[in-house]
Amino acid sequence: MKQYIITGIGTDVGKTVVSAIVSEALKATYWKPVQAGDLDNSDSIKIGQLTKNVSILPEAFQLTEPMSPHAAADIDGVEISPEDLSLPEVEGNFVVEGAGGLLVPINSKGFLYADAFENWKLPTIVVSRHYLGSINHTLMTIEILKNRGVEIEGIIFVGNAHPTTEKIILDTTECRFIARIPLTSEVNQDFVLTHAEKIKYVI
Repeated sequence: MKQYIITGIGTDVGKTVVSAIVSEALKATYWKPVQAGDLDNSDSIKIGQLTKNVSILPEAFQLTEPMSPHAAADIDGVEISPEDLSLPEVEGNFVVEGAGGLLVPINSKGFLYADAFENWKLPTIVVSRHYLGSINHTLMTIEILKNRGVEIEGIIFVGNAHPTTEKIILDTTECRFIARIPLTSEVNQDFVLTHAEKIKYVI
């Protein structure tokens, strides 16, 4: 049984695509705890369209506004407590997708995604995409996880190979390189299935 949290070093780094690939590779159950905005094309809906062998759990919260969950919840008049985000009991492989980065607030009382990950006690896969500043963001993400005692399964890089960037990140953190997912002009089911087949033996 393999159960992972997928987190990114920030927004728009390819976390949902990686979640689809990992979920398909494991034939896992997928869960996005909080969806803020874009409810007609949510990450859960995207995962369903991009995969063939993935079961999808409903979100714990669907918020109407595309913004930080704490602000979207306030607008919708919803209060999210840590108890509301207890990890579902799932038999078999399981993939949980976070939102944004580790320090995104889930409620207005300071409950962060990092707090939820610490509570859930699942190993975490970090998604890092190459851009100016990504080394800093990746190292900070991993430092926070380590300080909170969250096990890190490894790193998946998104984008073309950037050896100097990847080497300093891997050497500094001593984290495992899992895979590199290339950029593509169109993310579709064929793309996800192809890369799921490539990584299924390394996750």
